Amino acid sequence: MNHEELLNKVFTPDELKDAGGKRVLVALSGGADSVALLRLLLEAGFDCHAAHCNFHLRDEESMRDERFVRDLCQRLEVPLDVKDFDVPAWQQEHGGSVEMACRELRYAWFEQKRDQEGYDLIAVAHHADDQVETFFLNLLRGTGLRGLTGMRRLNEGIWRPLLGVTRNDIIDYLAAIGQDYVTDSTNAKNDYRRNRIRNVILPLIEQQFPNARARILDTMQNLIVDHELLEYVAEDYIDDYISIDIEDFCENPYAPTLLYYRIRRLGFNRDQCLQAVEAARQGRSGAHFTVGDHVLAVNRYTINVMPLNPDLDAEIPIDLGEEREIYNPIHLKMQHGGAPFNPRMCNGSVCVAFNTQLLDCHRIVLRHWRRGDRFQPFGMNGTRLVSDLFNDLKLDYFDRQNAWLLEADGEIVWVVGRRSSAHYPVEIGSQDYIILTEIIP
Repeated sequence: MNHEELLNKVFTPDELKDAGGKRVLVALSGGADSVALLRLLLEAGFDCHAAHCNFHLRDEESMRDERFVRDLCQRLEVPLDVKDFDVPAWQQEHGGSVEMACRELRYAWFEQKRDQEGYDLIAVAHHADDQVETFFLNLLRGTGLRGLTGMRRLNEGIWRPLLGVTRNDIIDYLAAIGQDYVTDSTNAKNDYRRNRIRNVILPLIEQQFPNARARILDTMQNLIVDHELLEYVAEDYIDDYISIDIEDFCENPYAPTLLYYRIRRLGFNRDQCLQAVEAARQGRSGAHFTVGDHVLAVNRYTINVMPLNPDLDAEIPIDLGEEREIYNPIHLKMQHGGAPFNPRMCNGSVCVAFNTQLLDCHRIVLRHWRRGDRFQPFGMNGTRLVSDLFNDLKLDYFDRQNAWLLEADGEIVWVVGRRSSAHYPVEIGSQDYIILTEIIP
């Protein structure tokens, strides 16, 4: 493969056309892959700035790599930044493996530099052989279609232009231009999972299937197309407010997968989607899963996904001292008694009456329902869970979460719009009372 063929394999026509106007931060370790990446980017005409991470994990060899990178960038007249990292200190604070620590530290620094210095892209040197290794890593971890498609060529500003070329292509290119590089001695050790796949598993597979890497890459490309199609179809249904009819949807044997692709961007995983669909199929309304600021809930007739109510913990003080209407957080009309009280003046749910002793309470608030709330319904001697009332009324998850309670000095006196309590009762004929009415839009 000559230089022109390699450049055309590494870069798209549009990338080559726009190369002169792109500032690229190049992750440069000094190994063959990153050195070839830098040389190819320069050859294509990109404006390159190199970044080298020294993790100090290989003693003198780490310093050798840094010296090589400094010398290379000086000869190529490429600006270079070098960053020293304390990997054990990061692990002590965050936990995780050495691999994870290095990855997190490296990419956090790259992103910081991009934000501060305005680079268009961060170029890293993953190639086709790395893709095959990633396929097996994800396969053995347990993954879905997305994981089996491997690394993206361009993902949130991280650019991997070498994914279409093999390690052999890279070595041949460096030999052709007379460019040396350093070798990480730990690559030959099998302490890390990726190394075991590279040094042990893949050679065994290739003994039996000589063209295995190419066929795996073909499979990954097919999976990418399938995944993109599925995302394209699911995109038509993406919304922050999702309501799915259970009867029709759950008859589909692929319902959990379809649900997953509709809401995975919100952070929901496959297992949550499977459990939600199973609960819906079994008629178990009330099952719900919260991820971030959204909730997936199974109701009687629908599966819903909605943003969490940001006011769930709010307590809104209410002044009942004079006749008026309030509009926050709900629309209530307050009237003070005049005519002798007749029970027909209110219905005990949307319109309720209390004697004026309620006004002597020090703290009257409107708040949302909380698990474990109890109240004494009008006409009952004992208390019951508010959630039991919700069950009787067959309220779905979101109606429960958005229900308002009127609380006076710690006692729930009204489940607004649903049921009045036995506290502060009004005697027939009394003129000493207030009436509260919820105004429904």
